[in-house]
Amino acid sequence: MPQFVRVYSGGDGQSHLEHYEPPFEDFVDTEGAYGRGTPLEAVAGLTIRVSPPDYFLDFHCAPRKQYTVTLAGQAEIGLGDGSTYRVGPGDVLLAEDLTGQGHTTRVVGGEERVYLVIPVGD
Repeated sequence: MPQFVRVYSGGDGQSHLEHYEPPFEDFVDTEGAYGRGTPLEAVAGLTIRVSPPDYFLDFHCAPRKQYTVTLAGQAEIGLGDGSTYRVGPGDVLLAEDLTGQGHTTRVVGGEERVYLVIPVGD
């Protein structure tokens, strides 16, 4: 099962990271597909990005509330307290740290990172 993590702005001006469980519920769709899924969210679009193995983006806030879904490669998310967290293929990160110091993003593992960015609509 992929990991679901959330990066958010804390009252201390720092970004924090937590694991979360999406609100899965049973569904049956009109064509007969069934299983567990989350409620439908409005999204503003989707882009596929590729970052090189040496990619590093220093402290920054998310430009908007958005999901990133890693398809290949790995990234390390750095927080102001010095801690880091890795995301890899299949992992979903919800970026909500829109204010404060933000976080860093570094591609690790010697491979490029391929990922989806899905801005959440209002």
